[in-house]
Amino acid sequence: MAAIPSHEARGGAPARPAAPAHRPSLVPRRLPPGARLLGPLVVLVLWEAASRLGLLAPETLTAPTAALRTGWRMLADGSLLPHLAASAARAYSGLFLGVLAGVLLALASGLTRTGEALIDGLVQVKRAIPTLALIPLVIIWLGIGEAMKVFLIFTAVLVPVYINTHAALRGIDIGHVELAQTLGLTRGEFIRKVALPGALPGFFVSLRLAVALCWTALVVLELVNTQTGIGYLMNRARDWGQTDVIVVGIIVYAVLGLASDAVVRLIESRVLSYRRSLGS
Repeated sequence: MAAIPSHEARGGAPARPAAPAHRPSLVPRRLPPGARLLGPLVVLVLWEAASRLGLLAPETLTAPTAALRTGWRMLADGSLLPHLAASAARAYSGLFLGVLAGVLLALASGLTRTGEALIDGLVQVKRAIPTLALIPLVIIWLGIGEAMKVFLIFTAVLVPVYINTHAALRGIDIGHVELAQTLGLTRGEFIRKVALPGALPGFFVSLRLAVALCWTALVVLELVNTQTGIGYLMNRARDWGQTDVIVVGIIVYAVLGLASDAVVRLIESRVLSYRRSLGS
């Protein structure tokens, strides 16, 4: 008969297996600053290599280094900055108006039944209609000037801001609402101290989407009867077969989009510093 272990003979609990010396964490580590640029840098390296090996002809797609030289020359002779300023003014004007309207509509719809009945259906209808499909009608209304471009960027930005902020408001813990009622908070105090802080995570998600949308919408809108802007430069370069200028425009849009997203991420990390999440 096998010998009984001493701890079982004494009536003790079975010994637990020893824990592994190193257990991998289920929570991914936070990326170091600049790590999100790794993917774009890999693409640029492969692109440059394909150009130098002759796999990409300059007439088809200019190499990144050649485009950077062209961009530097355009900066030096002053032909790029006025167009960049015009594009930024259009994009950020539409972004500001769209974010403001989206948040106000989300508050009205998310906190009142009447507001939801009047607003939510209209926004969902706009969501189903591509922004570019509105160009002919908006040209009839506003002409082909700056107002048309800013208005269409505004409508493109409004939808994601409204949807994500509205969903965040609807997702506020009912316990917080009941506590606010118990404390006797007024409607204004409830919005300021409970609704707006509770909706911030969804709002920042929508803001990142809105920043991207304002630039993607602008790319097309600047091809419609403009004399300034990055899109105008690219359209003119297409007529002359200047692929290096076209690539410069693409790089400018990409850099502005990445920079805007980085600013939103930075603000989000500061405002929501109290939250612990996988990305923290």
